[in-house]
This record gives sequence, C-alpha cells and structure tokens, in this order.
Amino acid sequence: MAIHIADLASVDPRAELEDGVEIGPFCVVGPKVRIGQGTKLEASVTLLGDVTLGQRNHLFPGVVIGGEPQDLSYRGSNTRVVIGDDNNIRECVTINRASEKEDGVTRLGNSNFLMACSHIAHDCQLGDHIVIANGSLLGGHVHIQDHASLSGGVGVHHFATIGSYAFVAGISAVRHDVPPYMLVEGYPAKPRCINAVGLKRNSFPPHVIQSLVEAHRLLYRAKVGLENAWEILRNNGQLVPQVNHLMSFVQGQHEGLHGRGRERRRAA
Repeated sequence: MAIHIADLASVDPRAELEDGVEIGPFCVVGPKVRIGQGTKLEASVTLLGDVTLGQRNHLFPGVVIGGEPQDLSYRGSNTRVVIGDDNNIRECVTINRASEKEDGVTRLGNSNFLMACSHIAHDCQLGDHIVIANGSLLGGHVHIQDHASLSGGVGVHHFATIGSYAFVAGISAVRHDVPPYMLVEGYPAKPRCINAVGLKRNSFPPHVIQSLVEAHRLLYRAKVGLENAWEILRNNGQLVPQVNHLMSFVQGQHEGLHGRGRERRRAA
C-alpha cells in the first residue's frame, strides 16, 4: 500500500511512515513522529515531539498530539506520547506529552473513542475500549482502565483513577477515584449505582451483576465498612473475581490521600 501525503501537508523527512498512511492538507508532522500502517490524518492535524501512533488510527481535523505538558515544572526533556491501534480521535482533541515526574510517557491503548474537544493531559495512562465524550478534560497523571466511559463535559482531577467498566455521567467533577463497575455522577461525583447497562452490554453474567449490586449496597448505602462488607459477601458466596477486584480497588483508594489512591506517589 502506498503512502499518500497531500501537497499542502508539512511532513519532516525524518518522520517514519508505514505503508497505507494517509496525511491530509495542512497537517504538520515533526521529525520524531512514527505512524503505523493504515493510519489516517485528516486536514490540519499536528503531531509534535516524540509521538508514536500505531496502526489504523483515524485522526480528525484540529487534533494536536505531543505538545509540551502544561506543567510549570517541565524543563524540556524528551518525553513521549505512545498511542496504540484502532483509535478514533475526533476534532480538536489534544494529547500532551509527559512531564518528567513519572516514566516520561503519556499512553493511549487500543480501540478508544475520544470525542471532539476532549483533553488528555501529561502522564495520563489510558487502557483499551475507552469512550471519552465531547469536552471532557483529564488532569495530569490520570489513569483510566479498560472499558470505562466518560460522558460529556466531565472534569477529572489529576492523579485520579477511573476503574474498568465504570461510567461517569455528564458534567460531573471527578475529584476521587471511580471504582470499577460503578456509575458515578455529581459535583463531586459519587457512586450512585452499578453500571448495569454497561455490564449487560459486555455480557457480564446475572449472578456477577447481582453480586456487584450487593457490594455497592453494602459499601455506599448501608456503609458497613470495607472489612465487614468483604466478610458479608464472602459468607453469601458473592465474592466473585469482579467483586474482589472492586473491593481491592476501594482498599487502595482508602490507603491514598483525598480519595485518590495514586496520591501516595505524589506525596512520596
């Protein structure tokens, strides 16, 4: 497959492009960029700094990836953005390269859908099959696990973690970690129920869903405490792997600061 570069694009000759790459007009591709097979850049996409894009990604007009972290402590070191395969990155999404405070990489996995005007800040780590709707903003060092979804206009505090299969309702302020399998909403966002729709769509068995419903009830309605909830669920035969994962996540959250388990890293 041939590489197609529009006449009005600016592509540094040192950039590495694989077969089937398409680059539209007014795109700017810097010298440290690597683009995988079949990836398409529509008009006016800008790739700055050390950026690696995997295969079959689709970037829409106005996307900017690899800009310097918006962190006053950044001193210009060669940090990176690494993006996997099959991602759909819509208009005016911004993804900043990392600061020097962790491993120097902002990461996005595979098969994610980032809607228009969303922002991925420095040092964020995103897994696979994540949906982030229009205008949602991730602060620095945010982690999002596989299959999580953020609705429109969500703001996520730096160092927060959003668990797998969680759903964050629109216009919510995520100041604390979001446990896996939960639906959170509000200002600040709090767990309201389990993400039943998302779990059913992903073929979670009914007994697993019911066990998660009971775990939510014990933790967030009855408020029996983590250890008591663990014991009750064990005695009821509801300590399935997904519930164990939820409980371990909440334990890590409690061991952190300000409702964010990863604040331990910053405090250290």
